[in-house]
Amino acid sequence: MNRTAKLAAASAVCALTLWAAWGIYSKRSADRVTYTVQRTVDGVELRSYPEVILAETRAPNETIAFRRLFEYISGENQGAAKLSMTTPVRTHTSALSMTTPPRAATDEELVTMGFYLPREYTPAAVPKPTNPTVSLVVEVPRSLAVRSFSLYATEKRTAREKRALLETLAAHEVEVRGEPFLLQYNDPWTPPFMRTNEVAVEIAPQD
Repeated sequence: MNRTAKLAAASAVCALTLWAAWGIYSKRSADRVTYTVQRTVDGVELRSYPEVILAETRAPNETIAFRRLFEYISGENQGAAKLSMTTPVRTHTSALSMTTPPRAATDEELVTMGFYLPREYTPAAVPKPTNPTVSLVVEVPRSLAVRSFSLYATEKRTAREKRALLETLAAHEVEVRGEPFLLQYNDPWTPPFMRTNEVAVEIAPQD
């Protein structure tokens, strides 16, 4: 191997190391929504979640939705408060419904995205959005069934994971309430092999 090739290989290794280091840092530095695992069935966790507050918006695509929510936590709210980022980011797209045959999305089908807010906020004290397309939603305590996967959460991969989630729950006779949705825990710069994604659906409370 000549000197140029060696330098190129060393640079690639260094870049990959820094990329992985960023992934580790971002995972450890972000606050997460807390939950309790009740039991696990064929790789699917049945979890209980406490009351949580989300900033939520509906938009034509994920880019617009994410920007609105990021602007809200960056100060586009009453009092111009800056809120820390809490993972995961919740996304639901009606075109990916698992209870109907696949079809093309229509103009009426929008992406619904939510940012979970830091746990210290209460419904009475949380900063109100100044953008009318962003709203605050309180999720009461509930049970979710969750299946984890890595790499990028492409539409095809997410749809496959949602089907596997629902098939597992049906096999174990777990009652499903509503449609599956996507949870993403990483920023866009996290390496694909270090990413954590989940598909989740509300289920009947577990004894």
